[in-house]
Amino acid sequence: MAPTTSTPPTAAGVDDASLRGLRHWNLGLTVLHAAQAVAVLVLASDFAITVIASYAQGPPGTALADPESVVDVNVGWAIAAFLTLAAVDHLVTATVGRRRYESDLRRGLNAFRWVEYSFSATIMIVLIAFYNGIVEVSAVFGVIGANVAMILFGWLQELMNPPGRTSTTMLPFWFGCVAGAAPWVAITWNLVAAREDVPGFVFGIFVSLFVFFMSFALNQWLQYREVGRWRSYAFGEKSYLVLSLVAKSALAWQIFAGSLA
Repeated sequence: MAPTTSTPPTAAGVDDASLRGLRHWNLGLTVLHAAQAVAVLVLASDFAITVIASYAQGPPGTALADPESVVDVNVGWAIAAFLTLAAVDHLVTATVGRRRYESDLRRGLNAFRWVEYSFSATIMIVLIAFYNGIVEVSAVFGVIGANVAMILFGWLQELMNPPGRTSTTMLPFWFGCVAGAAPWVAITWNLVAAREDVPGFVFGIFVSLFVFFMSFALNQWLQYREVGRWRSYAFGEKSYLVLSLVAKSALAWQIFAGSLA
């Protein structure tokens, strides 16, 4: 008797119709992100934020040297970068990477999402940190590392919970929450300490983007707790698409209105 092969379970809600719908969403979001990137580049000023460094000049406990400039980050270009990364991601998943994207979705996974977020979301959190006075190069590296770790734990959450599983682990999710909280604690500390000198639009950026970042975590939690419509992996994927567009657009145009116009 010939051995039988079983078909791997497919993620809930991922069928041909939902995949066609997601392709249309990805094509639409390609246009929306790309158009905003171009608009920012055309309209923005040359405003830049300087990343600084203070180096040791003696044994431990010795006063640090005066800060020196490391690099000037053009804010308009940084905004255009995360918008362009999103546009490229959506274009790839709808065209040349479509077969891999759809195959991954059937397995309850989207590697393209996590790769893009590890770059675009990290640029976003670094900009938020800049606007709250976190510009020392060592602190910036810490923000980058913590945020990338958070994104990769999100990827691991999907890898460890394939369709057809008999139990669900939330351990990578909670580890990711711990890693992702670190930049926000640092940003909140600076914001509260300098609250009397911080422009109102910076408070607006902080509150709105904090809500959006937490919404990404909530979306994944709802997926793996299988709450309501989130039992469908396709619905969770569409929610990620919407959140990505709104969060990136909100940060781009709040910064534009506050300091780039």
